[in-house]
Amino acid sequence: MDITIHNTFLPQTDPDAALAFYRDVLGFELRMDVGYEGMRWLTVGPPNQPGTSVVLHPPAADPGITDDERRTILELIAKGTYGALTLATPDLDGVFDRLQASGAEVLQEPTDQPYGVRDCAFRDPSGNVIRINQAS
Repeated sequence: MDITIHNTFLPQTDPDAALAFYRDVLGFELRMDVGYEGMRWLTVGPPNQPGTSVVLHPPAADPGITDDERRTILELIAKGTYGALTLATPDLDGVFDRLQASGAEVLQEPTDQPYGVRDCAFRDPSGNVIRINQAS
């Protein structure tokens, strides 16, 4: 079986801030910027991985979601418990320094985990947890 990851979805509550973070800080390229009825979806991805994208979408855009559900989703996003993304880099310390210098909220400095991974963690502008692993 030949299966690849094409898209993954993360909510964003401010498309301009999300674009600045993923494009200008992480170095992802903007692949699509789509607006519809006052909402905005952004598709970004690493330049060297054209087949893999992150879709940054307006939270709770589904018309079937109630106002109470929408409020709950926004609360979970703000807490950092709704969406997460794990990335990898061969230069964890350099990426950490760049993210920290950008003003991104640091959750964890580069750490050797007991389960064998060295990683760090940040929040994106919407509150999503971004973990970055040291790649071999």
